[in-house]
Amino acid sequence: MKKKLALLAPAVALGLTTMAAAPAMADHAAGSYSTTLNQLNNSGASGTAWIDVNGTEATVTVKTSGLAETFMDGPYPHVQHIHIGAQGTCPTMADDANGDGVLSTVEGQPAYGSIGTTLSLEGSTGPEAGTDITVAPSGSSYTYERTFELNQETQDALAAGTGVVVVHGLDPANQPAAATETMSGLPGAEELPLAATAPALCGPLEMQPVGGADTGVTASEPVASDANGTGVALLSGGLLAAAGGAYAVRRRMVADR
Repeated sequence: MKKKLALLAPAVALGLTTMAAAPAMADHAAGSYSTTLNQLNNSGASGTAWIDVNGTEATVTVKTSGLAETFMDGPYPHVQHIHIGAQGTCPTMADDANGDGVLSTVEGQPAYGSIGTTLSLEGSTGPEAGTDITVAPSGSSYTYERTFELNQETQDALAAGTGVVVVHGLDPANQPAAATETMSGLPGAEELPLAATAPALCGPLEMQPVGGADTGVTASEPVASDANGTGVALLSGGLLAAAGGAYAVRRRMVADR
């Protein structure tokens, strides 16, 4: 009996050690993060975002204003994400490789990476919901707030300082003529104009010191970050169709003038 207990002791100790280590791993991104959302592509928009991570749970608040307002006589849907896995910065016009005056999705990818978390109104918050306009906030201005389980990839990015909030959807009227005449070139969206798929806002998330900016709609405004943040993963499906509709309506309006 004593021999069995002696053999069991190391296993029990190992199990306790593993159990003790698990919460530490889960909490490695715990804390408050914030950013100022800066305009891209002359969108004329602005915003702020806060993320409060407690264990594996995140409470996210995003406030925006000045975005494209309508498409097809309805509110313009703005899909939004936390992007991960790249430099943790927003692209700049220096990344406009072809010089057409608009920063495309593809041109920005080295800076902002791919979708880690979709900031949807309901349902999935995974990358698979990234282009679902039915769960995206809409209109020129909105306040978004939701609490959900944060996936491991996004937690890792926040802990590494490479998480970025990006909001999509441009008004073609704010873009250079060359940009509205150029096709997107994205897989599945080759027939849509570049303006329909480019990012409008982004900002790199920065961890706040303990006792610093809180999260939520009543929090203090976050400390402004620089214009570098992350950007947008490829947009397709419903979002592209909606953006294409917005572009078509705008073009008709211009043609009728």
